Amino acid sequence: MNNKLQLRRALLLMLFLGVMFAGLAYRLVDLQVLRHDELSRLAEKNTDKTFWQAARRGDILDVNGNPLATSVPVRTVWANPSLLASEHVLANPGPVFAHALAPLLQMDETKLSQKLSPIIYRNKKGEIVTNEDVVLKREVSEDTWQQILTAVKTLPATVNQAGWRRSECMTLTNLCKSVVGADAAQMRTYPNGSLASQVIGFVESSDTTNHAPNLIGYDGVERSFNSKLSGVDGWRVTEADHSQHELVAWRDEDVGARDGLNVVLTIDSAIQHIVEAALVEAAEKHTPKSITGIVIRPRTGEILAMASLPDYDANNLNTVTTNTRNRVITDIVEPGSTFKIVVLSGALNNGIVKLTDEFYCEQGHFAFAGRVLHDHEAFGNLTAEGIITHSSNIGAAKIGIKLGADNLYDYACDYGFGQATGIPLPGEMRGILYPVKKWSKVSIAQIPMGHGVAVTRLQMAMAMAAIANNGLLMRPMIVSRLQDRDGRVIEQYEPQSVRQVIRPETSREMVTALKTVVTRDGTSPEAAMKNYVVAGKTGTAQKVEGGTYVSGKYISSFIGFFPADNPELCIAVVMDEPKEGYYGGKVCGPVFREIAEGCASYLNIPPDPSLMATNEQALVAQTFSGKF
Repeated sequence: MNNKLQLRRALLLMLFLGVMFAGLAYRLVDLQVLRHDELSRLAEKNTDKTFWQAARRGDILDVNGNPLATSVPVRTVWANPSLLASEHVLANPGPVFAHALAPLLQMDETKLSQKLSPIIYRNKKGEIVTNEDVVLKREVSEDTWQQILTAVKTLPATVNQAGWRRSECMTLTNLCKSVVGADAAQMRTYPNGSLASQVIGFVESSDTTNHAPNLIGYDGVERSFNSKLSGVDGWRVTEADHSQHELVAWRDEDVGARDGLNVVLTIDSAIQHIVEAALVEAAEKHTPKSITGIVIRPRTGEILAMASLPDYDANNLNTVTTNTRNRVITDIVEPGSTFKIVVLSGALNNGIVKLTDEFYCEQGHFAFAGRVLHDHEAFGNLTAEGIITHSSNIGAAKIGIKLGADNLYDYACDYGFGQATGIPLPGEMRGILYPVKKWSKVSIAQIPMGHGVAVTRLQMAMAMAAIANNGLLMRPMIVSRLQDRDGRVIEQYEPQSVRQVIRPETSREMVTALKTVVTRDGTSPEAAMKNYVVAGKTGTAQKVEGGTYVSGKYISSFIGFFPADNPELCIAVVMDEPKEGYYGGKVCGPVFREIAEGCASYLNIPPDPSLMATNEQALVAQTFSGKF
């Protein structure tokens, strides 16, 4: 009996142990095999941490290496409210930390306390979690971060610890070391404020999973060359302690950041300042809706200055509104009389017209194809050169009729109208140049005077620069090269020619005609310079709104180059709806002269020998007339 009972008990014990070992075996298989991937990821999440190292965004420099946009090191300060969720010796530690940090972070103490408050919620997997890694403030200077570290380190000394146990004091000390942290970041600054703002552009912070967001260009060069400027972020993967601090000895991966490249522009800060100062002065006098200025080297297509007012300061993005628009490339308007260079140069190049050929300008009224064309004065006979001198619409129309629609269209295309120039800036418009089959009967007479076609200010300036460059059209350059932080050139951009639009001989004939524009008989003697011969053309175009010309609203312009026979610079000035006068020669000519004289002095451009001799003769004559 006893043997049977003992045997039964032994079997039960063995069965019980068997079940236990079977359950343990199943549990081990479940943990080690079935849930291996899931638990492995969870373990890595709890112990492994990725420390991101943001790549430094490259600088934007002017042609002389002066910084136009740069990045300075800052900190993104964050906190881990989940560490404040458990019971601590302090009943409510959040407000204590907020009181210490609010003055340094320049934040409202109540709002900061709310950010530090633990929030318990369910994540997408249904797990109950507490908020972690809450960003308190971005773009905190290194000095401020060091002050924060000191404030947090000394925080336990400010708390009354009377009657506390040693373990409780240690808990508070460890808490102060763990709650607040910071990641290295960068802040974009623009040392010259609003200088060349529409060319440079601005950046905004992207939302990323790490504490240091990337900077992304949203306009100008910042946007066009964003991939070159951004570089590649680095990272370190390593084990971390309970406070999420790196355990260097257990580092698994360490990939260094590759800093972004510096973008060196063709813009010269000094010339840009000369242009913007002249535009500001003109804007105060004529109060236009906007005013733009461009300075170009005709032989290379390099843009030394490009300005548009009103502008903005990218250091204060709250001021960034519609003024971000670079009107030089984004706005299209009828060019008015500046377009006459296209029709005359085409007619001269085809041998259809000579500068001495005369055209009857109908005393200011010319009926053609059911429309009446007007001149600003009643002209009779004018030579082809005189049509440019006096800017006769009727004379230009008659040259256009003689040239023919197909030839006129071809030359307009060759000068680059109706197509993008290819400048590496966002937002460039192609303009409007309809094919001949879409022209009306009057188009052949209107287009030569700058009506029925729409251009950007850059297109018109590059066309004039082509005449200055012996008829060779260049592609506009705004970026000179890319280089690394040590100044090594990674990529060099060279001047690019587009096409030979007119023969060099034709170009010289055009220069002869364009010189007369700034004489006493021309439409802009105000643009004449003392020591340099200027060649240029005025433009006064009535604005089109809703498909009709609006009375009293004009686009006024002057585009010219100097020295006329050996051009160094081509300068274009355009005003939108100037209030004090509106003729291009009157309102834009003086601005051209001011910019040109400032640039000539800065670049030490040698004066024209012919003008120097004339000036010396005049000085001698004045001296002798004074003596006798």
